[in-house]
Order: sequence, then C-alpha cells, then structure tokens
Amino acid sequence: MAQLTSFPLQDRIRVFAADNTSMNTQLLVEALGRDGQFHMAAPAVKECEVLPAVKRERVHVALISARQGGDSRAGFTLSREIRSGCPGTRVIMLLDSSERTQVIEAFRAGARGVFCRTESLKLLAKSIKCVHDGQIWANSSELHFLLEAMSEPVPMTFVSANGDALLSARELDVVRCVAEGLSNREIAQRLTLREHTVKNYLFRIFDKLGVSSRVEVVLYALGNQGGNGKEEAVAKKENVAAAAGSRPDPAVRLMKR
Repeated sequence: MAQLTSFPLQDRIRVFAADNTSMNTQLLVEALGRDGQFHMAAPAVKECEVLPAVKRERVHVALISARQGGDSRAGFTLSREIRSGCPGTRVIMLLDSSERTQVIEAFRAGARGVFCRTESLKLLAKSIKCVHDGQIWANSSELHFLLEAMSEPVPMTFVSANGDALLSARELDVVRCVAEGLSNREIAQRLTLREHTVKNYLFRIFDKLGVSSRVEVVLYALGNQGGNGKEEAVAKKENVAAAAGSRPDPAVRLMKR
C-alpha cells in the first residue's frame, strides 16, 4: 500500500482488526498502519478482549474475520456483540470467499460491509473509508444475495425494544415491495395507491426505523429475520438502485472484480 500524507491524529479513522490468527492480525495492523489516514488500535490477544478494546479505543471501523482461530462462525458473534455494545462502531466482515450463506450471515450480524480476503489491500483501505462515511460496502453479487434472501417467504418483524410493532400492516406491504426491488410507481400500481402516497409511506418507514435508504430497510429486515428484532440500524445514507430499481446511488459501493 502506498504511503499517504499523514493526517492529524484527531482526523484519522480509528480502526481495529481481528483477523483469523494473531499473526494475520498483526500483519494487517502493520500494513494498514502505513496508511496515514488510519489510526490502528492495538489488537486484542484473546477473543474475549475484542469488545472491551473496541469500546476503550472508541473505534470507528472494526475489521472482523468470520473465522476466529478454529471457529468458522465466531466472527459473526463478535459482530453482534459490537453492534449491541458499540453502536457507533461499524463492522466490515472479512470473508475467505464471497459465499452466499456467509454474506447474508455477515449482514444479519450487523456488518456494514463484507470484504473477501482475496481482494487487494488497497481496496480494503477504500472499503474502510466508505463504511466510515456511512456507505455499505458490497459488490453486485453480494447485494443480489441479500435481495434474494429478502424475497424468501420469511415473516418480516419490525419491533421496538419493548416488543411493540413499529410498522403498520400497510407499511409492511410497502417494505415487501421494496425488498423485491420495485420502484415507487410499481409499488403504487401493485398496492393500488398514488405514487405520492407511496413516497409518504417510505418517509414514515425511514423515520420509524431510523434509516434513510431503501437498502437499509432491506438490511434492517434481514437482520430481524436473524432472530433479533430489537436492534436498530445505524448507518444512514441515500437510496440504492439495487433495492430501489431506479437510479444509481452512492449509498452502496460496488466493488469491481
């Protein structure tokens, strides 16, 4: 990775890394540490030290490998713990391959991006910057996996921390259409509504869920299908073509192979 002009410490992105082995973690910390826009937090020695370290260092972006040592799923548990205990920290899940099950599980665990370790370190630096800026890092195939998962016949649940329903029945109808990638006009036609009414429904849905884009509604619903409807979405950006079926949008950064 090329050396960049060093940023003042207070302006650097605070990054924490927990790769699949201690050696790989150290190599990752050293490599990213040469990039002047990052401040690399000291890595945790044990898995149980990850969450305290993320809290202590007030980390902006955490790079968490899905595999931790000999456990191929431990990273997903860590991501959920970070999502719950450090809502201001955004997780990028490091995957050995962009396999459908792992991609979906990563977003269900609260990750705001997935990164296949076969990609370049330069691209990893770019993904950190994008996720820190509130974007979602995924390529077109990975987004397709998410939309396919949303179209499967699994009940959507949107509940508050008290277990109260957040959305009305009509709003749920709109969310299901969004998950299918329908445009506002197509949603209006399917639900026999005016297009302006659909827009109003979307504004209310965004407000209730604490999000600001169609793709975040999809990710919120996907996370709730994973069994925890009490956690809120964090990142806020604009609409995404993959979920909206409309114009391209910077809220999802598509990696080009």
